[in-house]
Amino acid sequence: MSAREESTSSSGLDTARLVVAILILVGGIVGFYYFADKGLVYRVLGILAASIASIALILATAMGKSFLGFLRESRVEVRKMIWPTRQETMQSTLVVVALVFLVGLLLWTLDAMLFWGVSHLTGQGK
Repeated sequence: MSAREESTSSSGLDTARLVVAILILVGGIVGFYYFADKGLVYRVLGILAASIASIALILATAMGKSFLGFLRESRVEVRKMIWPTRQETMQSTLVVVALVFLVGLLLWTLDAMLFWGVSHLTGQGK
């Protein structure tokens, strides 16, 4: 088989797996409501089992494998990050709060001045 034929058959198998995964998930949701007279614990366990089966099928596809690779690479990159200290975080937060208050005060002043000017121009002020 050539590489193109393998890719096509693999893609077809992946599509079938995705369709089956969606059907299992939909079946779990339908079953949750169909068995409304049964205990909630059993219905939740059923939908959890359907969800786990669906996720397992999705992760068996090429798209799922690439997603797992992305998660692994993301985890490595997060470990490389230098996180701010508590003091840096608090200082940055205080600066943001102070600037938001200042900009709010400036906008309120501008709004009050424009309201005063418009009310005097239109003659609606006292």
